[in-house]
Amino acid sequence: MATHHRQNAAARRKVQVSYVIRDEVEKYNRNGVNALQLDPALNRLFTAGRDSIVRIWSVNQHKQDSYIASMEHHTDWVNDIILCCNGKTLISASSDTTVKVWNAHKGFCMSTLRTHKDYVKALAYAKDKELVASAGLDRQIFLWDVNTLTALTASNNTVTTSSLSGNKDSIYSLAMNQTGTVIISGSTEKVLRVWDPRTCAKLMKLKGHTDNVKSLLLNRDGTQCLSGSSDGTIRLWSLGQQRCIATYRVHDEGVWALQVNEAFTHIYSGGRDRKIFCTDLRNPDLRVLICEEKAPILKMELDKSAEPPQAIWVSTTKSFVNKWSLNGMHNFRASGDYDNDCSAPLTPLCTQPEQVIKGGTSIVQCHILNDKRHILTKDSNNSVAFSKDAGFTSPDVHGGLTNGIHGNLRLVSDLIIFCVNFSLVNGEQESRIQKGNGYFQVPPHTPVIFGEAGGRTLFRLLCRDSGGETESMLLNETVPQWVIDITVVKNMPKFNKIPFYLQPHSSSGAKTLKKDRLSASDMLQVRKVMEHVYEKIINLDTESQTTSSSVNDKPGEQEKEEDVAVIAEEKIELLCLDQVLDPNIDLRTVKHFIWKSGGDLTLHYRQKST
Repeated sequence: MATHHRQNAAARRKVQVSYVIRDEVEKYNRNGVNALQLDPALNRLFTAGRDSIVRIWSVNQHKQDSYIASMEHHTDWVNDIILCCNGKTLISASSDTTVKVWNAHKGFCMSTLRTHKDYVKALAYAKDKELVASAGLDRQIFLWDVNTLTALTASNNTVTTSSLSGNKDSIYSLAMNQTGTVIISGSTEKVLRVWDPRTCAKLMKLKGHTDNVKSLLLNRDGTQCLSGSSDGTIRLWSLGQQRCIATYRVHDEGVWALQVNEAFTHIYSGGRDRKIFCTDLRNPDLRVLICEEKAPILKMELDKSAEPPQAIWVSTTKSFVNKWSLNGMHNFRASGDYDNDCSAPLTPLCTQPEQVIKGGTSIVQCHILNDKRHILTKDSNNSVAFSKDAGFTSPDVHGGLTNGIHGNLRLVSDLIIFCVNFSLVNGEQESRIQKGNGYFQVPPHTPVIFGEAGGRTLFRLLCRDSGGETESMLLNETVPQWVIDITVVKNMPKFNKIPFYLQPHSSSGAKTLKKDRLSASDMLQVRKVMEHVYEKIINLDTESQTTSSSVNDKPGEQEKEEDVAVIAEEKIELLCLDQVLDPNIDLRTVKHFIWKSGGDLTLHYRQKST
């Protein structure tokens, strides 16, 4: 990655800049989906996962395209999400070490909490108190008042938080009851730790699991807790008795996801073995195999809009999200027709999901070829693609990856910062994004990522969003100082001059010109040289002739600049070493990747045959 330095009061900090070349709208989850939240009032499902994007979907089955919008700000896996304030606010936790607060209806990030020092793995929510807890690999649990968080602004983003200490290992699961009187954490320490969030006092430690505790649930009054572990068991705990009162062994492998009905009588579980079971907590022998997924199960979201629940949404390590009907299971339960032999294989109640949110592929391997312009990629479907003449559809600097190949691939350019900040920070973002600055043009949907060299990511934004209040403040805190300087003075950086010769191609039959040595910025596009040839050489020749070989009836000086550019591309070809040049590339690219030798660059032109 390209590295830049910024001088601040504390010390010099290296900042690296990268960008993602991709389609304008990333409709599909790519790779595993770690988190789900359902808003039954608006028929919306929120998904988030390993591609760092939170997406909103319509769960109305009558809509052909269920995709609604994407929310992009995180720079790493999103591990958990919580809907608050009756669906108005979404809280997300990420491996980029941040917790973010989103306007769930309008789809924008309102504030970023940077209190954690490591991956944030889990969130918990007390609906009655509008209280959220976050925890992760830094062993810390922080408590957040949602009403305070939603009042934060870019200029007033100081927030106080209570913390719960005592965890001795990384936290992977968290639960809080609706009334906010009990909070429990699960970790690789293999124990459950319990606190009172009102006083931050430790209440107890519950032992019994033999592996990481991956999922936790609390009943409303905080008297009972359910835990799922990588040891393959589900345990029911009595907090009053401070002990495990039941153990459920329905899975062959680790239990990673749990859901429970409102009455706290039936538990839905899934995990590494890809199976989803419903188990009667009062009689563990009464269980139903709902379905089998095609990959390990990461998260489940029960549709609690009715009792008993009518459906359950399931996400896995694959990018698809499935909705499974529970209607048949309720008939099953009413009939009392259960398979009580836990050792016998069960027949799944459902063989096909009721609804599918399709996912996309993700790049799992890539190799940059020696010419630094072509890339070989392999995706999660084991398809291999070769990107040729990769780059933006707009003029590019070093080249990149063609839009749409498998999805997101991050490439680095030490010049992308000009495209974003020079065009955006001073507030003229809309018009200048589209037109560029004469040297660079970046699509408005391009994500740009800033991070510490060899360390954590600092900030991510889309080009089109960088004129916003929050994004502008974060840019000023994050980007290298020399970018700020350039932006303030509104000067373009100094580019190197490149000398070259311009001659007619031998196939044109034209007389070789006197070898005048020309020079231009190394960032000048080939199309600009083509325009020069058309206006200053071809047009002058044809005007002096009386034959019908005139290129254009109008005098060159009367043509609009845009017309000249179009006509030049239609009429003129520029070559280097007999290779026809793409009008979008710059002289530096021609020099280093086509000419590839010492001495001044020589370009040849000719008129295209009609």
